[in-house]
Amino acid sequence: MTDASSDSLLDGYQRFRETRWPAERAEYEELARGQHPHTLVVACSDSRADPALIFDTAPGQLFVVRNVANLVPPYEPDGRLHGVSAALEFGVRVLEVSRIVIMGHAYCGGVGAMLRGSPANCQDFIAPWVAQGTPVVRRIAEEVEPDQVERAAEEAIVRLSIENLRTFPWIAEREAAGKLVLSGLHFGIADGILRALTGPGRFEALAVD
Repeated sequence: MTDASSDSLLDGYQRFRETRWPAERAEYEELARGQHPHTLVVACSDSRADPALIFDTAPGQLFVVRNVANLVPPYEPDGRLHGVSAALEFGVRVLEVSRIVIMGHAYCGGVGAMLRGSPANCQDFIAPWVAQGTPVVRRIAEEVEPDQVERAAEEAIVRLSIENLRTFPWIAEREAAGKLVLSGLHFGIADGILRALTGPGRFEALAVD
C-alpha cells in the first residue's frame, strides 16, 4: 500500500483542496450540471505534453482523448472495442464540440516505435497500435535529411490523424457545413514552442505576444 505521507498525488490533491477548490468551487458546481467543452483534443499519453497545461485551460473547456502517438484510426464501426472512436463520437455527436485538435509532440516514443520498431516486451498492444502509422513515417524518413526524420515523422502522424478524422461521416459532414474545424499542432518539449499545421506539409510556430 502506498504511504500517504509520501504520496505525491495525494500531496497534489491536498494543494488542490486548499487553494484551487475554494476559489473555483462555484465553477465545479456549475460543471456538475453538465459539460460543454468547445474543443476536443487528441493528444499523446506522454507525461510531458499535457494539453490542459499547454493551453492553460479551466475544467470543462477541453474534452481530451490521449493515446500512444496521438493516433486517430480510420472509421470502422465493426462492433469491436474502439476507445478513440467512441470518444470522438461522444465529443462530436453529443457534446457538439466546434473544434478538433490533433496535438503531436517532440520526442514521441510512439512515433519512435514506428520508425525503429516497438520494444520487444511491448508486442501485445503497442506494436499493432503503432503499425497503423508505420508506412507513413517510414516513407517520410526516406524523403528528408536524417536530422529531420523525427520531427517530420511526428508531423506526418498529425496529418494522418486529421485525414482519418475525415473518414468519420459525421465529422466530415460537420466540417463541410462549417460547424467543425479540424486543426493540427506540434508541441516542442524542449523549447515550449507550439507549431500549427498551416498547409500541406507545413507547420509554423504560433506567434506569442
